[in-house]
Amino acid sequence: MKNKQATEIFRKYLKDGMNRITPERFEVLDAALEYNGHFGADDLFILMKNQKSRVSRATVYKTLELLAQCELLLKRNFGDNMTRYESNFKKQSHDHLICMDCGRIVEFTNPKVKELPEEISKELGFDVESYSFNIFARCQNTKKCKYFKEKK
Repeated sequence: MKNKQATEIFRKYLKDGMNRITPERFEVLDAALEYNGHFGADDLFILMKNQKSRVSRATVYKTLELLAQCELLLKRNFGDNMTRYESNFKKQSHDHLICMDCGRIVEFTNPKVKELPEEISKELGFDVESYSFNIFARCQNTKKCKYFKEKK
């Protein structure tokens, strides 16, 4: 268990929800927090298998849901009907730009975007809890876009 604070948060969440506390769940926690960028459950499962893990696919799926419920991971959907995850543990708030052709995801921060949810919520009589901002676009440089490289 590589991250002590995340491990304790997850252990408490599992205990409070009367979920089983197993070494496999903490192995998934470590792999998920170490993953660089966005990933699907199958991506993580394959990575773990390639690293000789014996964790089952079902355990990976169930554990990722639990990690999202306790807010150590964020669930993302970028318009392609696939759930992706990313670490929410000690991570700076950011937004996403997604290429509609190749699926490349670029994370960015912009002070103007950060202010918008608060302004809009205030105008409409709400308090912001969280927000998600995704821009769907197409790579301008088709030579670098994986979609156009694969079509050739």
